[in-house]
Amino acid sequence: MPNLNAFKAYDIRGRIPEEINEPLAYDIARAYYALVKPKRVAVGYDIRLTSPHIAAALRRGLTDCGADALDIGLWGTEAVYFATFAYELDGGIMVTASHNPSDYNGMKFVRGEARPVSSDTGLNDMRAMIEAGRLPGKSAVPGIESRLDVREMYLEHLLGYVDRGKLRKLKVVVNPGNGGAGPVIDQLEPHLPFEFIKVNHAPDGTFPNGIPNPMLEENRAATADVVRRTGADVGLAWDGDYDRCFFFDERGHFIEGYYLVGLLAEVFLKREPGGRIVHDPRLTWNTLEIVRAHGGQPVLCRSGHAFIKQKMREVDAVYGGEMSAHHYFRSFSYCDSGMIPWLVALQVIAERGPLSELLGERMRRFPASGEINRRLTGDAKSILERVRSRYEGGAVSVDLTDGLSMEFREWRFNLRGSNTEPLVRLNVESRASEALMREKTAEVLRLIDGS
Repeated sequence: MPNLNAFKAYDIRGRIPEEINEPLAYDIARAYYALVKPKRVAVGYDIRLTSPHIAAALRRGLTDCGADALDIGLWGTEAVYFATFAYELDGGIMVTASHNPSDYNGMKFVRGEARPVSSDTGLNDMRAMIEAGRLPGKSAVPGIESRLDVREMYLEHLLGYVDRGKLRKLKVVVNPGNGGAGPVIDQLEPHLPFEFIKVNHAPDGTFPNGIPNPMLEENRAATADVVRRTGADVGLAWDGDYDRCFFFDERGHFIEGYYLVGLLAEVFLKREPGGRIVHDPRLTWNTLEIVRAHGGQPVLCRSGHAFIKQKMREVDAVYGGEMSAHHYFRSFSYCDSGMIPWLVALQVIAERGPLSELLGERMRRFPASGEINRRLTGDAKSILERVRSRYEGGAVSVDLTDGLSMEFREWRFNLRGSNTEPLVRLNVESRASEALMREKTAEVLRLIDGS
């Protein structure tokens, strides 16, 4: 029986070779075929050294079952999304472990129109098929493996989000973290007036400069220091498969993804007045105020890409954003992209001025803690119940969309258990009082810790 611990809530991800290997990838492709029954499937892979081999095993499994496997090559996750919806394919598989260490790998799956396959929409079924050995055999008519070059259409699509006549020369520090974003920057560069200052730019699956995960504070200095040293207008950094994009202002200060949600919501509401904006419940006040001020309709949704995409389709939202730096776009088949956000934001900077001025007032109006993780010593449910009982009497509202959200007149918080790790995650924000935000953050953390 193969080790199936790599099956997670949203994707498959595990250590090489005990949890992810080529024989398992072959079986996973067969289970995916049985689930989706596709005729044509895009297969892409990230910069990890094992990724081409895993992708080859997936393509072999698909073609043995009778599906055509279209190899798009080395890209980020969003290129598989793009190939699937732009070429009207029946599905797509991306080989990636995103920001995990170099000895990990994994896979993300979509159906037609780039609709995600997660645990409750097929991954658990695929796992059960492999466990039971209920996998399709070789087809009498095998599928065909071929290359699909998405480069030209993908770049054209990305450039369609900006009015290049309104751009101006900006000095931009870009740090792909030796992940997959570097080649895309290079291909966009001739079409843009920006001066790119490149840090940790070359794709390298050994991650010589550390794991590409700008959510970790220790990974931010590599970008921030170069912004300050060069006098750049903005800094950008990505995770390994560049489905998340992170921003630094012209002073090298890291900008929480929460505030970018408000900025991008404003841009898309100007393009489509009255549109719906989907957002997660972790931090909300800034987003709600901006969306309503610009005539939009905010729509609350549980955190996680599968839930956000589903909700966006349900309400036909023009844009969706999570504070975790995932940004979703209706014109990108409701999928998340790490390239579209910075292109749109840099046009705003070119037209309206520095990021610190664009977002500084919003950050003062709604100071936020950023996400704080606490490793569980008990179960998440009892911790949430303890915190709820402490505050419920004074709360203006209580919401259970995703974990526990409690709102008071001058502050609010969201506390939820992780879907993938033994952690609880806390976010706190206040109305124009950083001192209150810090005080309440410390207070809730003491309750979580049981002190």
